[in-house]
Amino acid sequence: MKTLIQKIYVEESNSFACRTYSTPNFETNWHKHVECELILITEGHGTALIGDYVGNYSTNDIFFLASDLPHWFRKSHHNMLGAAVVAHFRKDFWGDHFLTLPELKDIQHLLSTNNGILIKKRYSKDLSLLMRDMEKDTGIERIQKLLQCLQLISRSSSHNIITKGVSLNSNSKEDSAIEKIFDYSLNHYLKPITLTQVAGIAEMTIPTFCRFFKKNVKKSYFDFLKELRIGHACKLLQTSDLSILDICYNSGYNSWAHFSKQFKAVKTMTPSKYKKQFET
Repeated sequence: MKTLIQKIYVEESNSFACRTYSTPNFETNWHKHVECELILITEGHGTALIGDYVGNYSTNDIFFLASDLPHWFRKSHHNMLGAAVVAHFRKDFWGDHFLTLPELKDIQHLLSTNNGILIKKRYSKDLSLLMRDMEKDTGIERIQKLLQCLQLISRSSSHNIITKGVSLNSNSKEDSAIEKIFDYSLNHYLKPITLTQVAGIAEMTIPTFCRFFKKNVKKSYFDFLKELRIGHACKLLQTSDLSILDICYNSGYNSWAHFSKQFKAVKTMTPSKYKKQFET
């Protein structure tokens, strides 16, 4: 296996794609495409891997992904229904000069970056309505809706930049190693994992693996593993009635002190403070 270069199908009557993907077509392994992607999660939750970003996604989340930014939306459970409204469009589908218009300078700047973006909750309702309408619209109304979406996203107050992009080496052997490591980690991150294990999966020595992972994912393997575990803990803090100590043990940690320290390093607050944000 290797990083999938996904080909996006566009109907002859349209200049860009906008459609709903649902299980089994919702979840595509670590992949990229030349098109920019705007994705509204309509069902399901799980882990988002976007460039060098690792985090949770859930229903009503909206992400904007730059061209050629590798990503993978992985459901929490294989039997869970996953669905999303997804727009795929090339940066130049409206011609070479359209985005040079002064009125579109903010959109031009947005599309010139290689970022992954998460839309803030207070803006997601308006964007969600636009995307649902865009999926149904035809003709020029469809393009107008996309422009409205991009104009909203281009305001810096509307989003958080979650990654500055990762370009994997085009060597298929290295691509395959990354996907194998991700797949193993996502299936085992709640259990103890050693460098010996993941280096063996990558068919590398430990020093070579550490350099390889840092070069391609822009962080150490244990920082990546930490983000997976803390992301799982955050989901439990939001949705379960478990005590924080139980959540610590259910998130791959056997030491409260270590869990608390790592949680604060990732979320810049204590687990108890994080949990209070979601209490009614």
